[in-house]
Amino acid sequence: MALDQSFVGRAYPPTEPYEVGREKIREFAEAVGDANPAYTDTEAARALGHPDVIAPPTFVFAITFKAAGQVVADPQLGLDYSRVVHGDQKFAYKRPVRAGDRLTVTSTIETIRTMAGNDILDIRGEVHDQNGEHVVTAWTKLVARAAEEA
Repeated sequence: MALDQSFVGRAYPPTEPYEVGREKIREFAEAVGDANPAYTDTEAARALGHPDVIAPPTFVFAITFKAAGQVVADPQLGLDYSRVVHGDQKFAYKRPVRAGDRLTVTSTIETIRTMAGNDILDIRGEVHDQNGEHVVTAWTKLVARAAEEA
């Protein structure tokens, strides 16, 4: 059953703040195999004009995907998460994520469409810091596979 188009534009409340720590950034950089010293060395980050270490660009995926969970869990939307696969992800940065940031995410359903029986849901996550400054926008595409016919 196709998802309800009236949900397009629906925004969900901001998440609780996520505090970005140096160790989390270091662990993430190691996990993705990125040895950029700006991710682990405060002096290297400062030499580039940052007040502290910065995070690799995909670091915010974890918090924006978790925030998109509010959409997924909305019982009124009726999304069958057991059929969902992650279709795409993209980011548009205003500035890098830095150690010490306290980030919140506000998720909005941007589009819902049906293609070949699959529901395709685009969720925009607006990430702001503790001062209300816009840091990054993340787009998550979820595909709910069509039910197999008997």
